[in-house]
Order: sequence, then structure tokens, then C-alpha cells
Amino acid sequence: MSRHAIIDEDVSAILAAPIAWGRLDGATVVVTGAAGFLPAYMVETILARNERSGRTPTRVVGLVRSLDRARLRFAAYADRSDLELIGHDVAVHPPSIAADFIIHAASQASPRFYRTDPVGTIEANTLGTEHMLRLAARTGAAGFLFFSSGDVYGPVPARTPTGERDYGPVDCLVVRSCYGESKRMGENLCVAFHHQHGVPARIVRPFHTYGPGMRLDDGRVFADFVADVVHRRPIALKSDGSATRAFCYLGDATAGFFTVLLGGQSGKAYNIGNNNAECSISWLAEMLAGLFPERRLSVVRQTRSPDDPYVPSRLERSCPDISLARSLGWNPETKPEDGFRRTIRTFE
Repeated sequence: MSRHAIIDEDVSAILAAPIAWGRLDGATVVVTGAAGFLPAYMVETILARNERSGRTPTRVVGLVRSLDRARLRFAAYADRSDLELIGHDVAVHPPSIAADFIIHAASQASPRFYRTDPVGTIEANTLGTEHMLRLAARTGAAGFLFFSSGDVYGPVPARTPTGERDYGPVDCLVVRSCYGESKRMGENLCVAFHHQHGVPARIVRPFHTYGPGMRLDDGRVFADFVADVVHRRPIALKSDGSATRAFCYLGDATAGFFTVLLGGQSGKAYNIGNNNAECSISWLAEMLAGLFPERRLSVVRQTRSPDDPYVPSRLERSCPDISLARSLGWNPETKPEDGFRRTIRTFE
């Protein structure tokens, strides 16, 4: 089994980016939540680089809660000596493994978990982060990357486009705050371990990211829309569609993650998103309906069921200021029409 052609094109573009890739030569990279949507593309990129660079390969150790799901996600790399998958819940048990670089991405990012498992959401972002930071301190890791979120800015950021200091209030008595509040604590743990133990911890705050491998049952509106297109059914719009989001294609975002890991400043956070791809939800629905005209898809208005576990965001507008990440040489370029077309084709 080989990589999908679109994924192969994406990793080629990522590897062509001006990033200090040589730092990974011969290194062991531990990735928590390795089969998750965002970190899996980082794993794929490293493995593709091993195939092409001719240098001492990078060893990837993926810590995952479900070995079966991880093996399915990385079926194209079965029996590879440079990839090891280990069943491990970092929120429960501190791992004991040597690591040159640590990417901590294990988290329940889907809003459907915020109502059904808020405690589990908090634990991965706090206990899991502490465990991985202690591992980094103990083994003298050369780099640590924490996956935070744009949710740290609160339901009403102080400014939009939102810079890394534009925090709004977060109500800690609202269940949905379990994600943003615990990501804030995870970030502070990174800063504290950098200050006290010298851990070279860097933080990325991904905004709305889509692309190959995204879960179509995720519950977020853009995942629902993609699922509708893939299954050739009317696109269900469950709001007035006026809210706007800045959508970033996974290939662009992954290049941003590596840019921060290998070239960012320790103790700092970087927004990763595409401020040039901001659009309304209604525009996105109509665009996707017309992306494949031969399917004759339409947009239909629906009312969200009261039993739906998804907890909607209060944000009317979400758009990042990515000046800091751009200062490192990163620049997202994929337009929504191109990115969503590529995404949908990987599911068919």
C-alpha cells in the first residue's frame, strides 16, 4: 500500500520549505497522539524524508491510545523500521523512552467531546503535557512542540485578526471551557518548564485546519460539509451561516508546525492559520456545493437536534494574525477552493 498521490504531493511541498530539516538526522522523535489528524501528517512527512534524503534516518515513536486505529492510519508504512507505534495514554502514565524531539499532540480536539468527556479533555492537555515535559527535561530533548489551540483566546478575543497576546476572558464555569482553559494551562506548563528546567518548549496554536485524513464524523461544520460532498448528499447548513472562519490547509499548517519546532523560539507561542482564507460558513457551503458541478449538490437549511453532543462556539469571527510565524519564513498559500478539492479527492 502506498501513500495517496495528493498526500505525496503535500509532503513533497512541505519538505521543499526552507526549514532546518538537518536537525532531525538520526534523531528519535516521539509523537503523542500520532494517529491524530494534525500530527499524522508530521509523521508522514518525516517518513517521506527518510525515503528521499539519503541521510541517517529519523526514528519516529508514536504513542497512541488505539493501536488498531494507528495501524490503520499508517498502513502504508507497515513493517517500517523507522516507525514504532506504542499503545500508551500519556495522561495516565509517564512514558519511559529516550527522545531527541517531542511533539505533544494527544488531545480531544473535537467539540463533541467537550460535553461527553470534559474530564478526559482536560487530562490530556494538563497531566499529559506535564508528563511529556518531564520526559523532555529528563532526557535533554533538543526540541519540544506543544499543540495548543486558538481556543486560548476565549470566545471573544480582544482583537481580530487575533495576535498571540490578544486574550479574551474564558468562563471557567462553562463546560465548553474545558478545552481552551486546559490548553492555557498546558501552555503555562511549557513556559514554566522552559524557565525552570531549560526545556526548549515551543507552542503552536492551530486555527481551523482541514485536509486529508480529517475525521468526517468530527462534528465541526467544515467536516460535516466535506462528509456531505463525499457522500453526494445536500450540504446541511445548521446556522444562519454568517460566522466567519479562516481555514488553513493541512499541508500548509504542517510546514508551519515544523517551522516552529525546528526554528521557533523556546517559551513562545505561534499562531498557525491562514488569514487570507477567511470566509463565512454560508460561503463555504455554497462553494463546496459548486466544487463538483456534476454532482448537482445543493445547500439546505436544517435545525440542529437538541440531542446533538456538539457544543457550538460563540465566536462570530475567527481569524489569526500570523505575523510571528511569517517572521520565521512560513507562509500559507493554499486557497480554500484548491484545498477542499484536494481533501475531498483523498476520500474517494
